[in-house]
Amino acid sequence: MSINKTNKVLLIVIIILLVLLAGFVIIKEVIGKPTYTAVYLKTGDLYFGKLVRFPYFGLKEPYLLQVNQANQQNPLSVQRFKNVFWGPSDVLKINRSEVVWYTTLRDDSDLAKVFVQNPDLLPQQSAQQQAPVQQAPVQQAPAQEEKK
Repeated sequence: MSINKTNKVLLIVIIILLVLLAGFVIIKEVIGKPTYTAVYLKTGDLYFGKLVRFPYFGLKEPYLLQVNQANQQNPLSVQRFKNVFWGPSDVLKINRSEVVWYTTLRDDSDLAKVFVQNPDLLPQQSAQQQAPVQQAPVQQAPAQEEKK
């Protein structure tokens, strides 16, 4: 009888685990679609990315806001963190005690749309630049001398 009872308990545990796993997958796919978060630090730095809370607090696919005071026309720019000159990984772990605030970007915000459409923030090329037209060299005909 103890073997039969053990089998029932084991079956119940397996069913509970399968239900929990299915629930996690559904929540991750339906509710947990990747959204972008802005994180403002005590240092004055502003980062954007996909927020991670476990096993560490930080951002996946982070971007950073850069201020260029010399450029009066466009003093702010956003750059993909992994593309900075010293080549960091595509994850930014943040000390939670340094965070002043964080907020989720709306999916319809201009910045979130740029992150989805052009994740590496590569310069967009116009159609003329993408397909340069090859022109054959033009040869000039020799000038004809006038006869007198």
